[in-house]
Amino acid sequence: MQQNEFEIPGIDEGLREGIQHKLDNKAKPVGSLGRLESLAMQVALIQNTLTPELRKPVMLTVASDHLICAEGVSPCPVEITWQQVLNFLQGGGGIGLLSRVYGMDLHVVDAGVNFDFAPHPKLIDAKVRKGTRNFLYEPAMTMDECMQAFNNGRRIVAKFNDEGTNIIGFGEMGIGNTTPASALMSIICKLPVKDCVGPGAGLDKDGVSHKGRVIEQAIAKHGVSENVLENLACFGGLEIATIAGGMFEAAARRMVILVDGFITTAGMLVASELNRKVLDYAVFAHVSDEQGHHKMLEYMKADPVLAFGLRLGEGTGAALAFPMMQGAVAVLSEMTSFEEAQVVNTSHIRFEEEAEK
Repeated sequence: MQQNEFEIPGIDEGLREGIQHKLDNKAKPVGSLGRLESLAMQVALIQNTLTPELRKPVMLTVASDHLICAEGVSPCPVEITWQQVLNFLQGGGGIGLLSRVYGMDLHVVDAGVNFDFAPHPKLIDAKVRKGTRNFLYEPAMTMDECMQAFNNGRRIVAKFNDEGTNIIGFGEMGIGNTTPASALMSIICKLPVKDCVGPGAGLDKDGVSHKGRVIEQAIAKHGVSENVLENLACFGGLEIATIAGGMFEAAARRMVILVDGFITTAGMLVASELNRKVLDYAVFAHVSDEQGHHKMLEYMKADPVLAFGLRLGEGTGAALAFPMMQGAVAVLSEMTSFEEAQVVNTSHIRFEEEAEK
């Protein structure tokens, strides 16, 4: 594997002062739009321009199955994965609704669902195999399978970017996928498994404890590698690998990345271990009610946009954050300045007051 495969362009900090000056000269008190202004700054730095814009927003909901479910780590039948994929393709589910409401172009990626889908214009066939293996007994993926999924994510994102998309959201669907996400989190963040597991789709307290024991047994059996991709292959999911590759490619192409909840954040966790610069391009949409998500975000020093108590996944949090991004970009690119509005600029008063203190 060539070193340059994991290169990401750095952010040009030289533009920061100009962006801040433009924000401070909008017809408002300095800093009064709070997080919208910091989001505007981030997008402007990503796009290296004082007039950023969001073009052809896409939502990728990546789906896969997991044979680790045979160990009772999820209360839900595995058939829900393929049934929900069909539901999403018809515009249903939380992500079908919210993508439509907020104007995101939803595509569902089959990274490894244990089902044969008929062709559909919104379905992207990137199936590597019909679900990962039961990692309690054997690695979830071979390295070849893991890299195939990772590179599938890169290829898919590259295609959308070539067609004009510069902001992309990631979601997931896969019964049992909080288990590989928790395992990867424990390994990468170097945290006890008990701090990384939660109820997922609805486990009770005993179920959560059982899930934790399954992960601990698997880690004890296989051990931990110094190579993040080897850990991804051993314990991860095909959707997580595909998402990690897609996020990496998005950063390499200077796209804005909307990161959803626990499982998609695990994909960003993997990508950021390959190159920390990927985090400059990531907007963490929300903090979920899955306990591990808080700690995962803390590890990456991430500042989530929303705290809505969400735990659905699918990309729903990323979709909810998208209109916040639209507002942020509009503030910088379209909001009137003091001069344009013919309003007296009093921003200097704040600076003088601060100086006096």
